[in-house]
Amino acid sequence: MSKVDERLQPILSTVLHRNAGELEFHQAEREVLESLGRVIDRHPEYSDDALIERICEPERQIIFRVPWIDDDNQVRINRGFRVQFNSALGPYKGGIRFHPSVNVGIIKFLGFEQTFKNALSGMPICGGKGGSDFDPKGRSDREVMRFCQSFMTEQHRHIGEYVDVPAGDIGVGAREIGYMFGMYKRLNNRFEAGVLTVKGLSYGGSRARKEATGFGVAYFVQSMLVRQGTDFEGKRCVVSGSGNVAIYAMEKLQSFGGKVIACSDSGGYIVDERGIDLDLVKQLKEIKRGRISEYVDLRGDGCHYVKDGSIWQVPCAIALPCATHNELTCADARALIGNGVIAVAEGANMPCTPKRSSRFARRV
Repeated sequence: MSKVDERLQPILSTVLHRNAGELEFHQAEREVLESLGRVIDRHPEYSDDALIERICEPERQIIFRVPWIDDDNQVRINRGFRVQFNSALGPYKGGIRFHPSVNVGIIKFLGFEQTFKNALSGMPICGGKGGSDFDPKGRSDREVMRFCQSFMTEQHRHIGEYVDVPAGDIGVGAREIGYMFGMYKRLNNRFEAGVLTVKGLSYGGSRARKEATGFGVAYFVQSMLVRQGTDFEGKRCVVSGSGNVAIYAMEKLQSFGGKVIACSDSGGYIVDERGIDLDLVKQLKEIKRGRISEYVDLRGDGCHYVKDGSIWQVPCAIALPCATHNELTCADARALIGNGVIAVAEGANMPCTPKRSSRFARRV
C-alpha cells in the first residue's frame, strides 16, 4: 500500500479525528489522499488555501427519523440520511441507498466519491448521496410505498432540480423512485421532472439510464482488452451482484462475446457453465424480486448454487465486482490471480479493499 504524502497527512489526521468510527469514509479519503502526492509535486498551489481540506469535508450532513407503518399495523422507525458533499460545479447529485448497513459514514464515503465521478462526466453537477437503514427485502409493495412516502416527507425540503438531485442505488430502483417522486409532487404542488433520476420513461425518465452504469463498466473493460491486443470473445466472465449494475454489465459482456458464468446476491452465488440465462435473472430480480438461489430450480441441470462463500473463487478471465463496497479482499485477489484473471473492473462503489488493490497493482 502507498502512503499519504507528509504534506497531506495533517488533513487525513483531521478527517480521522472528526469522523471517528466511520471506517468506510476513512478508507475513501485515504485512497484519494494517497494519490495526490504527485499532483502536489506538479501543482504546489493546490496545497494552499485549504483547498484539499475543503474537498474532504462535506458541506452539509442531514440525519432524520423515518416513521412508517407495516402491514401488521405496527409503527416502525428507521433513520434517513442525505449528505450534500460538494456543490462547486453544480447541484448535488447522487443516489439513495436502502440497506440495513447504511450509516452516515457509508453515505459520506459515497458522496465523497460521487463528487469526483460527477466532475469527470463534464456535466455541471457535483456530489451528494443519501439513504436509510430500511431493508426493502421481503417487504410488500404497500410497505415500501409507505416507507418511501415517509422518507420523502422529510427529504423533500432538502432537494430540488437546481439544489440536489437524488437517484437510485442499492435497494432503490424505479419502484422506489416512483413512490418518492409521487410524494415529492404532492408536497411541492408541481411537476419537477429534474429532481429525481431513474424515473420511468412515461413520467420524465431518461432512455438508457437504467443500463448506463453496467454498460459503462463493460465498455471500460473492452478498452482495457483492446489495449492488450485481445477481446471478450469466448472469455469466462464473473460478475458479482444481480442488481441493476450487474444485470446490464452481464448483458453487454454477452453482446461482446464474453461468457458470463457466475453472478450473486447477498445470500450466495450461482455458477452456470452454459452461460448465465440473463432473461431468467431479470425475471427473478427485476420482476419477482426473488433470490438468486431460485435460478437453479428454474434453469435445471448444469448449474449450481453456493450459499455464502466467495464468487471470486470461480476461475475466470474477466472479473467485475458490481455488488457493494469492500466485497473483494486480498484473499480473493490471490484466488483470481491464481486462476488466470486478466482484467478486473469496478462496477460498484469502492468494491475492493486497499490490500486487494495493492496486490493487483503489484501484479500489473
